Parts: sequence; structure tokens; C-alpha cells
Amino acid sequence: MPALVIYGNFNSFHLYSSAVFTIFSNVNLQSELNKSSLFSNLELLANQVVEGFISGIHRSPFHGFSAEFAEHKIYNNGESTKHIDWKLFAKTDKLYTKRYEEETNLRCHMILDNSASMYYPEVDNLSIDSLNKIGFSVLSIAALMNVLKRQRDAVGLSIYSDSYSYYAPEKGSERHFQMLLAQLSTVSMAKNPPKETKTYTYLHQIAENIKRRSLIFLFTDMFQTEKNDAELFEALRHLKYNKHDVVLFHPIDKQRELFFNFENTPKRFVDVETGEHLDLYAENIKEAYNERVTAYLNEIKMKCAQYKIKYVDVNIRQDFSTVLNTFLVERNKFL
Repeated sequence: MPALVIYGNFNSFHLYSSAVFTIFSNVNLQSELNKSSLFSNLELLANQVVEGFISGIHRSPFHGFSAEFAEHKIYNNGESTKHIDWKLFAKTDKLYTKRYEEETNLRCHMILDNSASMYYPEVDNLSIDSLNKIGFSVLSIAALMNVLKRQRDAVGLSIYSDSYSYYAPEKGSERHFQMLLAQLSTVSMAKNPPKETKTYTYLHQIAENIKRRSLIFLFTDMFQTEKNDAELFEALRHLKYNKHDVVLFHPIDKQRELFFNFENTPKRFVDVETGEHLDLYAENIKEAYNERVTAYLNEIKMKCAQYKIKYVDVNIRQDFSTVLNTFLVERNKFL
């Protein structure tokens, strides 16, 4: 289902479905974004996010970061002798091998919606303290990749909008991680992001590409006009095939996209995907707008619960702890 845009005049209004809205100004939506890259060093910034998160918890649940020893197990004939504990053999005269946490590797696939609605809101200079939805999603994925890399897990990436523009299967090499970071950096610096969103079409294609059981993270604002709600939810359900676990991260600017908090002066709201615009006072339709958007979000939550998809709404004005905490919980459940 598409987002809601409110049509009205100063005395009355009605609601209709369209794509996401943005505030019109004398400067084009993308003009300021075009002047600067999102992050000068995405890898360094992602590491900063993860290290800050780890330092903020009492006991780090990130096992395996430094090839942490977990336990001994009896050595069986024919196994590799690489991890035999020879010091323990000298004491006990029995062969034991060391098992490490990272032996339980994870396959993870990131999916990123790169349509125009994800570039809301307008931000003059994107930084870790000032993000739009695409910026928040790119940095979230980079941070999750940082964790996966530390744990020697494999990660893949799909990016879609009006086309399935990028696909990389799950791998764990350093070269692969650098390739994915470079692709994410390219997305963050896009001067003319694709206008349309074909979530239905490309989620089906992505589902077919992920052959082996994986933990899938989807970053999308769920704004699209290609198909009706039922068909869109069927595309989400397709991601569950092959026993995948799926987490839907729903980035949103809650103050504006949910609560419609704008100054009560005449404003022009522009649909960034179709170019249609509406002139209205925000206060006149604020309550009705919030009710309709809340109803739609609740519908998404119910469908995700029905299909056993983990739904997580993330406010782009807050930090990344929700994303990282969710990852830790879902990783432990998956393994």
C-alpha cells in the first residue's frame, strides 16, 4: 500500500492514496544532496557506530569477535589437528580440540529500497547526526556488515527501486565486504535516485536469488503504488521461502511522516515519486492523517506477525541501538 498524502483546502479536505510526500521549497529535493557525499568513509563510520554500541552494554554479546574460545570437545580420529589443545594433552594424556564461537557461521542478506521516497527528508549536509531514510538505512547496513565481518559471517546485498539494480550473493571475504561498502557509498551519493518503487516485482526476484537458508534484513519505507496491499504482502511472504528468517526494518521520520508535525502555515507538499503537489494547512488534516497512517502501519505489523516476519519500526531521528539489538536477538534465534 502506498503512503498517504492529504488533499485539502482551507475549509475541507479528503484523503487519497499516493506516494510519499515532501515539503516543497525553492531548492529542488535533491539539489542539496547532490553537493555532498553521505559519508566520506562509510567503513570507519560503521565501525564507530558498532564500537559505541558495544561500549554501552555491560557484557558484550558479540561472541567470536576475536576468535573467542568457547569449549573443549573430544578429538575424533580423522578430524583436523589444527585446533588440538596440546597443553591440555600434556596434562591429561587425552586429545581435545578447541571450539570457537565463530564456527557457527551465519548467512545474511541485506535488501535496500533505493527509491525517491527513501531520500526524505531533505538534509543539507548528511551526517551521522542528520540523516534521511536512505542515509539511516545505508549506515545501518554498513554497521550490521561490520558485526558480520567481525564474526566471520557471510553477507549479501540486493538494491532495488524501479529496477533490480544490484545483487551480490552471500560471501565472507574482505574483498567482498569492501565491494559491498563501495556499492552502499555509491547509493548514498546518488544525485538522481530512481523515482518509482517496484517492491512487489523485485522482492519476488530477490527471494528466488537467495537459495540457501539465510537471515534476511529488508530496509524499506513500504511506500509503493505498483500493487495493492494483498499482493505486496504476498511478496514479503515469498522472502520466507527456503526457511529464511526475515526482519523488516521500517525507517520513518515519525515527527513528520507519522505525526505530521509541521508549522501551521500554508505549505505545498510534493509527491517525490510522481511530482503531484497539494497546498494546505497541516493543522487542518493532522488528526485524520495520523489516524490513516497509524492504521496502515498496524496493518503492516499484523501481516508481518501472520507471516512470522519480524517487524521493526525505526525512527531515523534516534540512534542505531534498535537495529543492532534486533540483529543480536535474531542472530541468536537463527543459529
